[in-house]
Amino acid sequence: MDRALDLTAAIGRAAILVLRGAGAVALFAAEAISHLLRPPFYGRLFLKAFIEIAWFSLPVVALTAVFTGMVLALQSYTGFARFNAEGAVANVVVLSITRELGPVLAGLMVAGRIGAAFAAEIGTMRVTDQIDALNTLSTNPMKYLVAPRLLAGTIAMPLLVVIADILGVMGGWLIGTQQLGFSSGAYLKATFDFLEAWDVISGLIKAAVFGFVVTLMGCWCGYQSGGGAQGVGRATTSAVVSSSILILALDYVLTAMMFTR
Repeated sequence: MDRALDLTAAIGRAAILVLRGAGAVALFAAEAISHLLRPPFYGRLFLKAFIEIAWFSLPVVALTAVFTGMVLALQSYTGFARFNAEGAVANVVVLSITRELGPVLAGLMVAGRIGAAFAAEIGTMRVTDQIDALNTLSTNPMKYLVAPRLLAGTIAMPLLVVIADILGVMGGWLIGTQQLGFSSGAYLKATFDFLEAWDVISGLIKAAVFGFVVTLMGCWCGYQSGGGAQGVGRATTSAVVSSSILILALDYVLTAMMFTR
């Protein structure tokens, strides 16, 4: 009986901690969004964050998309060959890339790069009292540090996913035509005949949500860090882990909302 009560108490404490943390993050996000709707707007900081997210994340996202499309084509072909349905390879590649793999893999790559970078940058400013210095200079840290990054991440991620979709499909096309024996025209025709506008739009909606989540968690973990260099390291790790978990969880939720009738 005592063990059952102890287990129940432990579960309750964990649930309270999770809910408390979720509420704190939600209030943090709401405050940052409110600052986006009120002047002043730091355009230079937004542009800097946008370039850092969109341009400097492009190589890793592009390579991930190309190799994902190639592997997906190979795996689909070996599976469909058992049922003499090799012609469906192009359909599976384009649907998987645009709906799921493009936004999810791009989000995970950006989480590992940008989420960690933002957490380390803001965390360092926290432990070196630079955020307190901004308050002293009558500059709101949320408006200066967080709001431009959130907007940049929300806009930049769909652009990255558009490129990832194109490169992922081209990776599948390359393997299909050069290794699996498909003709280029037939492969591309099957791709575009099967693709619908909603497949691309749904992926871009996911990308915008993932971009917001990655930048939010990076800023949140950095903003709450403390304890010197070790605290910054913990904040960086927490930003990447929490962003990755939220991307996968939200991917299921968004998929269920968009495609379940």
